[in-house]
Amino acid sequence: MKNNIASQIKILRKKNGLTQIEFAKRVGVGLRFLRELEQGKSTIRMDKLMQVLDFLGYYLELKKNEPQDLKEHGRI
Repeated sequence: MKNNIASQIKILRKKNGLTQIEFAKRVGVGLRFLRELEQGKSTIRMDKLMQVLDFLGYYLELKKNEPQDLKEHGRI
């Protein structure tokens, strides 16, 4: 299993001894959303993802890999 957000959430849920149903209820998200999240669906709602991460005590942070000039790469 890849080491990504989806797999980490699944691991953390299981470490806490919660089924998908129990976890979804405690977090306040739908079971379908949680299943899709853990399966790594690429189009999920960010607000719901943030809700799950907050429940687990985590947050997302953006980091730049290396300095890039966006004009040089034709991005602006």
